[in-house]
Parts: sequence; C-alpha cells; structure tokens
Amino acid sequence: MDLHKEDDRGSAMQKKVKIVFVIGGPGSGKGTQCKRIAQQFGYTHLSVGEILRQEISSGSETGSMIQKIMKEGKLVPSDVTVRLLQQAMQGINSDKFLIDGFPRNEENVKAFEDLTKMEPEFVLYLDCPQDEMEKRLLSRNEGREDDNVETIRKRFKVFMESTLPTIEYYESKGKIRKVDAGKSVDEVFESIKVIFSQGKDYNKVAPSRHKCKCLIL
Repeated sequence: MDLHKEDDRGSAMQKKVKIVFVIGGPGSGKGTQCKRIAQQFGYTHLSVGEILRQEISSGSETGSMIQKIMKEGKLVPSDVTVRLLQQAMQGINSDKFLIDGFPRNEENVKAFEDLTKMEPEFVLYLDCPQDEMEKRLLSRNEGREDDNVETIRKRFKVFMESTLPTIEYYESKGKIRKVDAGKSVDEVFESIKVIFSQGKDYNKVAPSRHKCKCLIL
C-alpha cells in the first residue's frame, strides 16, 4: 500500500512530505523528546510503539500476534509495522512527520523505502548508556507489560543486533544526527533544537557528530 496511491499528484506530494526518523534504545527518551520537537517545530508525532499497542488494544488478530511478539522482546514483522504506520500517516493531513521508534531493523528500512518511495530527511539518534536506559524504564511505572528487567534486557539485545545496523546504513548516507541522550531532558532538547534549526546545513556545520557509537551490552 503506497502512502500516496490514488492521487495524480503523487510525485509532487512525495517532494512535499518531510519525514524524520527518531531512533534510540528502549528508555532513551524518544517519546519525551518527540513531543517537544513536535510542539516547537510543527511536526506530527507518530510513535510506532504506540501504534502497535493501539492495535493490540483493538483486540484484532493482528494485535494478538503483535502482543505475543512484544512479550518475547522480539521485533514485529516489517510488513505489519509498515502497513500500520502507513495507515496512520494516511489518516493525518500533515506534510511533516516525526516517526518515533522506526526503523527498528534493515528490513523495516527496505519495506518503508519500497512501499512509500521515500527516505527520511534525516535520522535523529538518541545515544544513551544502557544502565541509564534500564534505570529509566524500571522507574517510569507505566504499567506496560514489556517494562520488566528480563524483557528490557531482551529489548537491549534486539536493539544492538537489529537497530544499530540501520544506524550505520543511514550514517553511510550522511543522514545520522546523534545526540547524547544520557543527559537531562532539557539538556538533550537543547542539542536537538540546534539540529532541527540547522536542517540541511547540519552536514556542513557538524560533520564530526555523525560518528556512531555502539552500545556495549
């Protein structure tokens, strides 16, 4: 399903739509920072994790399958994730999307690019130490089934094995914008504001920040 299907202006619309992916380990602060970015820079915030949880709450067969996979700390199949993400994007009249928690692996990247024929303007990478992420997840007490020590550590492992290669892929394309997400919420957002304010000139201003630091688990 194409994000722009059944519209004669497809190619023009693709040029207008701006997408920024936000990647980071579990507990790196993606949701918190995305809300601030959306408010200050006018983006529509879509959380892939929330989209998946909404599907679970719907009681659908797909939702039951997603719930089982998430309990095991594994990644939801790309075709399912991208389909639900596209449905969410199609239902919103916006030309600037901030997509939180996506892509989670190289398969997600391929599925998104193949189906939408689009790429992100850039990818915001919230780089946070594992011990800090674990502490945040255990203290947030949101009642989520995947916020227990065993599942959290499985999620860290999946992030390192599956998501870091996507960061390296986008780094090779000059699209990674990395910030130290281990700092306070306000300090992290100050770094993020610089990136969003600079936009396309970021490559010229701060090329050294594109280096990717992997998590050591």
